[in-house]
Amino acid sequence: MTDSRLTIHELVEGSFLIEYPELTESEANKRSLAGAAALDRETPPGYLGSVPGARTLYVEFDPGTADRTMLDALLGASVVSPGSTSDRAHTIPVVYGGEGGPDLVELARQADLSPEEFARRHARASYRVAFLGFAPGFAYLTGLAPELHAPRLATPRTRVAAGTVAIGGPYTGIYPGETPGGWRLIGRTNVALFDPDADPPSRFLPGDVVRFEAVAQLEPIAMPAAARRESAGRPPGDPVFRVAAPGAFSSIQAGPRHDWLRAGVPPGGAMDLAALRRGNESLGNPAEAAALEMTLVGAELETAAAAAVCLSGAQPGAAVNGRPIGAGEVVTLNPGDRIAVARILDGMRSYLCVAGGLWQSSRPRLSPRLAKGDMLFAPSSDPQFPASSPVRVRVPSRGLHQAAAVVRVVLGPHRDHYTQEGLATFLSSPYRVSGASDRRGIRLEGPSIHLALPADIPPEGTPLGGIQVANDGLPIVLGPDRPVTGGYSRIATIVRDDFPLLAQAAPGTSLRFARVDLALRRPPE
Repeated sequence: MTDSRLTIHELVEGSFLIEYPELTESEANKRSLAGAAALDRETPPGYLGSVPGARTLYVEFDPGTADRTMLDALLGASVVSPGSTSDRAHTIPVVYGGEGGPDLVELARQADLSPEEFARRHARASYRVAFLGFAPGFAYLTGLAPELHAPRLATPRTRVAAGTVAIGGPYTGIYPGETPGGWRLIGRTNVALFDPDADPPSRFLPGDVVRFEAVAQLEPIAMPAAARRESAGRPPGDPVFRVAAPGAFSSIQAGPRHDWLRAGVPPGGAMDLAALRRGNESLGNPAEAAALEMTLVGAELETAAAAAVCLSGAQPGAAVNGRPIGAGEVVTLNPGDRIAVARILDGMRSYLCVAGGLWQSSRPRLSPRLAKGDMLFAPSSDPQFPASSPVRVRVPSRGLHQAAAVVRVVLGPHRDHYTQEGLATFLSSPYRVSGASDRRGIRLEGPSIHLALPADIPPEGTPLGGIQVANDGLPIVLGPDRPVTGGYSRIATIVRDDFPLLAQAAPGTSLRFARVDLALRRPPE
């Protein structure tokens, strides 16, 4: 790298974090935007995507094809210039106070201002999108006057309405959709900020300029119609299944997508990517073709057109027209057949792979949970068996049925946030998978990890399998639907080959962490 002021943190195979320790937060953020712009512009081999943070740049790449020398050279040579940031500007109408801004009066009192003056100062500033995260389309805006800064709530609200204008520390922002949130609420807008069928899906992108305009009433403002993706609307192909019962949590999942990381859209993808690939291999599909991911209790489907299918992952209690079928068995279904997957027996997730892959109707990409009556589409109504005989495929059971599964991790990047005792606790103690886990994060129960510094950090990009530790000292393993940026320190990242162990670990499963060297993926000497 040509710039000695950069610090690179190798997180795990396929991802690293660039830090700018000698720069102020504003300068570092601008430098991260310039680095992301250089990578997006040049798209070097193996580059997947990047996430600017408050003072870092997170980069994902394919370790099998990426040219790290080229990646490092682009990042080292990138500089802030007039063309490095966006020239897009947005004016957002806001009704301040009232039901949409219940915290305005209290914040104004604390700032020794009237509510009207507080709102006027908020609206008169020019803001810049520093980065996106927390939720798809949620932009962190810098430029808030210091007297308007306000700490987040100690206990987040369980529901914040879409379009709510809020303040969190030195940032202001707008909630793009209904979600829990701990920011202080000062107003409301009707501007649509996120649409999964738009390109880009977020109205705001890093580097954009945003201004607010105080108004007495609001009119809805939709996303630009010209930006609709060609793929929006009815999926391609033919309807092959109707959902008779969706199961506990079933969704269409493929390989991860990195195209809109900078818009705050998580990569998503199958929790157990290895199982998805094996099931698709049995059918002759591309390795990461979309399939039906089923969690704990599977779905019941009515077949609308002939299809060749294969179950992969944890062993399901499954049947076609009452005849039991097992994982790894390739089966041809005919119109009118009924395939039912009951409880998943030796793990958490099974995958129903279909020859040609699957698409789902009438469900946005970021809310893929199946509902009764949904139609699932496949590209061909005349499927064929694979040329070779199917091989029974099962999820690897390494460690899952032992007293405690052993999961390999690479320590970092925030080791200085933990005491030596805390690091020792993390590497020596058993932890149990909590029932409060989901695709965003797998929560663990066990001994608290002692912190040397507060858990909060300037928000930065997050990797799959990153293990963040909040102020309660308990670890959370980040999943494929994780927030694109996170504000808690991370003690380690799980080796990619071991993430399927977490994906298949049912609540109550015990596990231990083992430190390994990233280059060799073995315990350090």
